[in-house]
Amino acid sequence: METILFGVALVTLLVYAFAKLRFELHMMQLNSYRNDRYGKWLKTNLIITNRVLEVIVLVITGILLFTASVTVISIAITLLYAFLAYLLFIKKQKKPVVFTQRAQRLFGLTFLLSVIAASAFFFITGKMFTTLWVFGFVLLLSFAFIAIATILVAPVEASINKWYYNDAKKILADRPDLIIIGITGSYGKTSTKHFLFRMLSEKYNVLMTPGSYNTTMGVIKTIREQLQATHQVFIVEMGAKQTGDIKDICDLVHPQIGILTAVGEQHLESFKTILNVQKTKFELIDALPSGGLAVLNADYEYVANRPVSDRQTAYYSSEDSNVDYHIKDISYSAKGSAFSAFFKNERLGELQTKLVGSYNLSNILAGYIVAKHLDVPESSIAFAVKKLEPVQHRLEVKVHGNGVTVIDDAFNSNPVGSKMALEVLKAIDGTRKIIITPGMIELGDKQEYYNILLGEQIADTCDYAVLVGKNITLPIFKGLKNKNYPDTQIYVAQNFKDAVNHLNGMTKAGDVLLYENDLPDTYE
Repeated sequence: METILFGVALVTLLVYAFAKLRFELHMMQLNSYRNDRYGKWLKTNLIITNRVLEVIVLVITGILLFTASVTVISIAITLLYAFLAYLLFIKKQKKPVVFTQRAQRLFGLTFLLSVIAASAFFFITGKMFTTLWVFGFVLLLSFAFIAIATILVAPVEASINKWYYNDAKKILADRPDLIIIGITGSYGKTSTKHFLFRMLSEKYNVLMTPGSYNTTMGVIKTIREQLQATHQVFIVEMGAKQTGDIKDICDLVHPQIGILTAVGEQHLESFKTILNVQKTKFELIDALPSGGLAVLNADYEYVANRPVSDRQTAYYSSEDSNVDYHIKDISYSAKGSAFSAFFKNERLGELQTKLVGSYNLSNILAGYIVAKHLDVPESSIAFAVKKLEPVQHRLEVKVHGNGVTVIDDAFNSNPVGSKMALEVLKAIDGTRKIIITPGMIELGDKQEYYNILLGEQIADTCDYAVLVGKNITLPIFKGLKNKNYPDTQIYVAQNFKDAVNHLNGMTKAGDVLLYENDLPDTYE
């Protein structure tokens, strides 16, 4: 009987081990499999509900080990860890863990290390039920085991990545005719990528890196799995979380054209200063060949003030008519936007789009410049711009059947983008203007400052504010109160689900809702 009870409890613990280690893998994956970033996340997330419950379960089962029968101990371990596993399995994830081959290797090694640690105790002591308790204790420390596993598996991953890198490099070497365009920026790069893809597709067979495949390995995966002999243009989105990230991608793809959409105070948690951001983003421009085309957004100080030599430059702006390319005669309607593109003082063409916001128009202009450079006919560009669809979760405007208009700007809010989104909210006709936001993150020492400013901007624009998360939105609340915003027009939600439930009970036809940012799972 003892053996059966032990077996049932062990199986339950193994199921919980799968759920718990999957959670730790998810967090490690969201932190780019880097122990330094995972460690920073852990500093503020070590004491979370799951770990507190684990400690309580260990205390209860620990007491039972000395006071209760084997039957009671087995039942307690089975029921309590089944409950903990259930909580992890039902937890919803905005971006679920992806069991790539790398993830499988890391998960497998972490699981193995955890089992070995508990098994070692059993072989030393021979105490079956105490070993179950030790296994539970090992799983409490799963954050340490996955960090150790990450170190142990690093040489293997480096060897595998090198093989993939060399294979992708060989594929590109066989395509000297391929036009390669790099796009980077603190914000706007994904939208610009999509807009440019649509314009160039009027003349060329174009491949772009999908989704947010903006790391070296993401680009390698795209090259190895999607690049065909018939592709004429390859658009590469380049992201970075530290200096050298963009250079690594450029060393692989060797772009002939580069678009720099912005240099702003984004990801300051890792970059520390805007000068480091500038240095990193300009790795793309510095990698261009002599005579290559650099398309630069002059609306950003740290783009405009950085000298560029030995390359063609095309500075563009949505505000300044003194640069190479600019837009003006902007008008908004229920159908979208209309504007004119100028080179110096020469009108190049009139464009119409379903999209709204000068932020979007600026990104369209960047794509327009490259399309003109690659000899796409003006009429074809205008047609493509007219057919552009909003990129998902980036100022995406939808009118619902109940008469409520929703502006979805939930992807990765930043100081410039949030201000732009509020301007769009203000411009759209509606009875009440309502914002739902947790605020902005990864802004380093300036995070509080920019969220206070966001609160002040919300006060000037919105009739009602739903703040998601009590602690994280305190600076926004402070900004609202700086403007004497009424408490009756503020709701602080516990989480996103609470916010949606609150809105369902109060919204009505004619309201305009702005969803500004959606925190990743690491902030939940």
